[in-house]
Amino acid sequence: MPTHIDLRKEVRTRSQLLIGNGIFRLLAATGDPMARVLGVRPPADPYPLYEKIRARGELSRGRFGFYITPSHGLASAMLRDQRLGTVSTADVNGVDWNVYPGDAEYLVHPVEDSLLAMNPPEHTRLRRLVSPWFTPRALRDRTERIERIVADFLDGVADRGEFELVRDFAIRVPVRVICDLFGIPDSEYQRFSRWGSILAGTLDGIRTVRERRAARDALVGMTGFFDDLIAHRRKQPGDGDVITGLLEARPDGEPLDRRDLVALAGLLLGAGFETTVNLITNGVAALLENPEAKRLLIEQPDRAGDVVEEVLRYDPPVQFTARMTHEPVDYAGVRIPARHLVVLIIGGTNRDPAVFAEPARFDVDRPNNREHLAFSSGIHYCLGAGLARIEGEIALRELFRRFPRLYRAAPPVRRTGRNIRGLQRMPMRTGTARNVLVS
Repeated sequence: MPTHIDLRKEVRTRSQLLIGNGIFRLLAATGDPMARVLGVRPPADPYPLYEKIRARGELSRGRFGFYITPSHGLASAMLRDQRLGTVSTADVNGVDWNVYPGDAEYLVHPVEDSLLAMNPPEHTRLRRLVSPWFTPRALRDRTERIERIVADFLDGVADRGEFELVRDFAIRVPVRVICDLFGIPDSEYQRFSRWGSILAGTLDGIRTVRERRAARDALVGMTGFFDDLIAHRRKQPGDGDVITGLLEARPDGEPLDRRDLVALAGLLLGAGFETTVNLITNGVAALLENPEAKRLLIEQPDRAGDVVEEVLRYDPPVQFTARMTHEPVDYAGVRIPARHLVVLIIGGTNRDPAVFAEPARFDVDRPNNREHLAFSSGIHYCLGAGLARIEGEIALRELFRRFPRLYRAAPPVRRTGRNIRGLQRMPMRTGTARNVLVS
């Protein structure tokens, strides 16, 4: 890896970040909807903001040519519309976050270089390669293993009577599941979770030079890890793991190149646990705040699937996504020109009163809660949605089955990101006889 910093690029990037942040602060102060959603300091509770944006109409225009919608109907249609395509974070924030000469050739970003930022036909070709690990049959085969993983971690916290929800449980479960998929031990889970957290933050854009360097360091670590793992699997193939399968794949008669291999592996690692971690933590928070829903889950554990769907609707891990128009399109009586960005507020679409009755109420009995867009829609529907659902169902069901009197030992601390919504930490007590029960 080159180690000499490009000072001209560093100065240019620092200037871009300072100017961009200053503009967003100014626009946010004027009430601009785009700046409020993508602002430097997002609100702790973004949902009232989404309702203010909804009051402006189904589709509104922000500064610099951006469009924004919290409408379920519009967002659903746009996600399926081939006239709109995915965009990279660089298209959104305009910052080249590579720090050193040679970074672009060596580093592989699990978002920028993967399926998430691709359009057909490349997207179609690569998605087909990883789909076999996420079929309903493949997921059924993994269910028993996931149940054992959850039980192992709950056994560990039961002995202590108290634990930190994110660190001791919500991260550990999905990381071990993904490590099983790769055929590797999860002894390095702290490193994996650190990479995932940093890189998930880049979905918000990069606001400071320090964040840019942290993202680069995480990419160096992740890229090097998967380069080494791929080299190891070339010499010593595994038994059914995803890396061995990708190495054996021959799309169009040719093996995958190194960038595609590392990007797919990084996407599976990052997206495979980052969304699930926040699904679990948002689910625990919602159930503790809604005792009737918690009681229903405890008394009817087979309703765990309904609980997960309502969590995904009520407080989705991903709050918004973006699309770029390939050509002029008309929506809600508005002509959006080609090469313009549209931000789809998933957190707002999932509380659209035109689709969901009393949308601000957490209701496990809601008959249409699966209509949420938490996993997107269309060709970019989340590949790992089925796996996340199974992990969420098992984790929430078993956590409250084992500890029906579970309670918070301290107020939760939420993550500070704008797009990825979840808890940063929440100390818990199991409510066993050795603990003082607090209602």
